[in-house]
Amino acid sequence: MTASTINRFIQLFSDSFDALSARVGMTEIEQLAMVVHRSMNAPTRAYHDAGHVLAVSEGAAAHETLAALFHDVVYLQLDGGFAPHVAELIGDAVEMDQGTLRLRPAAPNDDALAICTALFGFTPGQTLPPFGGMNEFLSAVLATRLLGRHVGTLDLITVAACIEATIPFRGVDEQGQSAVQRLHARVLALLPDAQADARAVVHTTVALANRDVGGFSEPDPRVFLSSTWQLIEESNAPLNAVGVYSVREYREALMRMDGFLSQLDPSLVYQAFDSCPDARTCELLGIAAGRNVRFAVDYLRAKIAAIAILEACALCTGGNCPISMLLGDIRSFGGTPDRVEDFLPVAAQHSKAHVDLLHVLEHGRAVVSTNDLTESPVTAFVYRLLGHDGTQALMDRAREMYADRLAPLDFLKATESGVVLPIIRACAKISVSRAAALEALGQTLRPRK
Repeated sequence: MTASTINRFIQLFSDSFDALSARVGMTEIEQLAMVVHRSMNAPTRAYHDAGHVLAVSEGAAAHETLAALFHDVVYLQLDGGFAPHVAELIGDAVEMDQGTLRLRPAAPNDDALAICTALFGFTPGQTLPPFGGMNEFLSAVLATRLLGRHVGTLDLITVAACIEATIPFRGVDEQGQSAVQRLHARVLALLPDAQADARAVVHTTVALANRDVGGFSEPDPRVFLSSTWQLIEESNAPLNAVGVYSVREYREALMRMDGFLSQLDPSLVYQAFDSCPDARTCELLGIAAGRNVRFAVDYLRAKIAAIAILEACALCTGGNCPISMLLGDIRSFGGTPDRVEDFLPVAAQHSKAHVDLLHVLEHGRAVVSTNDLTESPVTAFVYRLLGHDGTQALMDRAREMYADRLAPLDFLKATESGVVLPIIRACAKISVSRAAALEALGQTLRPRK
């Protein structure tokens, strides 16, 4: 049996306050937990949700736990701005200026905003960077304002610094200083007479930051892919309309994630300070992150290559359309839906297919998706026939099509007929309105004897 999420949040707050010798009544703890619970269970959240908070806080010390509870409470891009209950608490910290948020100066008695402004290296009057700490900063302001009546200044600095450290994937600056080293300097500026405390604060921030990205070192790539998929669904609102989103919308969502992961330097995923964690641990974490990122990129590109065939077929037979028109529904009100894979032949396995990747394509990611099949049967069919290198070559041709340098029909003609024609015939079994056009397209592509 498992307690409800809100009660788990209440217990985490209660245990953390006990560990810090802070006497906080259960009524006040309830109020704190409800703020977090309401934000993290918003319908727009798929990855940055209550489950993520619970995962990051599992087994964590008190300061890390408090930071974990608050670190994603504000996510303006996902939530469409401030949720009303959050705006009441921190809306006065910023002002809207031509579509951007500008940081206001802290009032004389607003220690929370002053601490966060100093720790994040922000300046009153500046525009908050949407992808450079805006959400983390606002989450830290919320945390420190709510916690300030219960814990001491050093505790607030630690929690806020932990949240700052969750700004991901930052490299060294022009002076060769890492993000954690820069944070240490800002913590030390707040604690000039307590160097040992400052170092202890940063050690805690590193522990929380590395917990936050712990999925990158997952030994099972299917688990990492599941997190990647939750991020895709969370950041692409059209995919919430299951059965309605189009072939192009699906493909564009995959390409955005491919673009991000393919440019990500795995060495920037995990952080270290003062040999915490030690060099060997950092090396192993970086190796694991690189392995997972490469696997995810291969997976995404295989899916994009396969979806390119479907998109080309759609464009040749009437234009972009709901993906379910060609593949069938993921689930149906009328029983088990007809699916395109039901009409695909068994494909022989190419000698150069990567076995682990093919296994995930055929058997699915670790966590079931609500917006997509967990398995990738059409991609598995393509990958079995073309192998790894052939699928990557198909992806390269797909890029040419998407850049309007290769017409959809020419893209299909350049792809092996043994791959394209079975997919066209299977889609014709699913699509009522395009069956005739798909059959005609198949005749056009059929090799001449």
